[in-house]
Amino acid sequence: MHPYHHALSSVKKFGGTWQHYIDIHSWFDETKALFGDARHRALRHHTAGIFWCEKQFGNTMLVMGKEIPVRLVAEQHVMEDMGFLPTPSGGCPECPSHQR
Repeated sequence: MHPYHHALSSVKKFGGTWQHYIDIHSWFDETKALFGDARHRALRHHTAGIFWCEKQFGNTMLVMGKEIPVRLVAEQHVMEDMGFLPTPSGGCPECPSHQR
């Protein structure tokens, strides 16, 4: 899913506009510059990546006067792409470690 579509999904879930969320969703997917396929997800689409996102963007974000936990937005992104919240060590079928 494109970051814009993730952002639209965030609007439905948390309110606001897509512009409130686009930076977070773009951050998750900027690793597509390294791998143009699903393997890019191995770098941030996991539980550690969710915490890295929170460190990058802060614990909460203000959306239309309401505090939204960044972690919830990050979890939404990973869930939409992966279907679950994998750990860095074991949950990414696209990762080379699963193809041994």
